[in-house]
Amino acid sequence: MGSDDSSQLNSTRKRAPTDSNASQSPNSRALGTLGENLVAEWLQQQGWEILHRQWHCRWGEIDIIALGIDRETEINRGNENSPCPISHCQTLAFVEVKTRSRGNWDAGGILAVSAAKQAKIWQTAEIFLSDRPDLANNSCRFDVALVRCEPLRQKTKQILPPLTATKSQSATAENYLLTLQEYIRSAFSN
Repeated sequence: MGSDDSSQLNSTRKRAPTDSNASQSPNSRALGTLGENLVAEWLQQQGWEILHRQWHCRWGEIDIIALGIDRETEINRGNENSPCPISHCQTLAFVEVKTRSRGNWDAGGILAVSAAKQAKIWQTAEIFLSDRPDLANNSCRFDVALVRCEPLRQKTKQILPPLTATKSQSATAENYLLTLQEYIRSAFSN
């Protein structure tokens, strides 16, 4: 049984909470979803349309699939005000989100995006595109978002709104402060 299988098995087991705080703290899957929510909202603020969340097939899962105009690429080409039709200028971003707490072992999640993980994401993206010929002509990129998750202090959690992402790339949700530490565009390719 691989490490992915054992972590999945552990997350599906029912455990009785040992104290009142244990029942309130979400598991790593739930924290990952909170991080994905922050990144999805941030991408929408940047003008991207979220096409799918947690899209999966038998080969793997892609956390976020977004469609938008890659302004950075257009500026680098000198085409900031490019006259090409929107559908031909759009980029499909396959985003891997890593949500980590302080003191993690994998440099904020970036080390978890290994060559094997990249190959799974690439293969999953190919399957996604094979079912959607209307999107297959868009340029594609693979991004990685690193989110830091910290528990809020008891007094603070009552003052902050339930889930708000701001242009400062932070949000609060379920007694946690989430911060988009780094968004790496075109983090890897085949």
